[in-house]
Amino acid sequence: MGKSTKTDKVFFEQIIDKAVSPSDMEGKIEEIEELIMIYSCAIKEVSTKLEILDYEFKIKGKRNPIEYMKSRVKSPKSIMDKLTRKNLKPSIKVARENFNDIAGIRVVCSFVSDIYKVADMLKRQEDITLIEEKDYIKNPKPNGYRSLHMVLEIPIFFSDHVEPIRVEVQIRTIAMDFWASLEHKLYYKKGEGIAIHIKNDLKDCADIIAATDIKMQNIEIEVDKIR
Repeated sequence: MGKSTKTDKVFFEQIIDKAVSPSDMEGKIEEIEELIMIYSCAIKEVSTKLEILDYEFKIKGKRNPIEYMKSRVKSPKSIMDKLTRKNLKPSIKVARENFNDIAGIRVVCSFVSDIYKVADMLKRQEDITLIEEKDYIKNPKPNGYRSLHMVLEIPIFFSDHVEPIRVEVQIRTIAMDFWASLEHKLYYKKGEGIAIHIKNDLKDCADIIAATDIKMQNIEIEVDKIR
């Protein structure tokens, strides 16, 4: 990874006590650079596994279950904001001990059945440990949100040690991702100021999209029968 951006440095200058010496400040910046490097490596490890599984499925099943993937490491500001919201000490060590979503991968699949196939294939990997799983497809959130969430722990091999790192993986269909992306943009603009009828409309849209997913899954099963 490259050096921290100017924005990151300004951010840390704002949150670190002014009494901190320049050398200590540099140490804090190096700490965040190491954090980003470690979690970026974990994303690469899990992403590579997913790419291999997708390729294997293409050869054996004649199609790719994964449409696309997106990944991110939380920014320093997002990490510190979350620590503040949780009333936790603003330190990288505390963030690593308490947060499972510093590194995140979103996997978008064609059909609902693909979500569970991909999840099962990941969980069967010998070097992956499942820490937590939440199925918001079978049990949607009240607002209609659907997705399968897993927290996975994977060993990352560095030059002088091995470190277990956690990565949050969210797996959803194209339709689920479409809804979640638009819902996020709407709430990002207005937050809790959104009128109740808009929230109800969003919930209705989520239900319609879920029904469409089921119908598309049934069509896919019928098409498979005539191949």
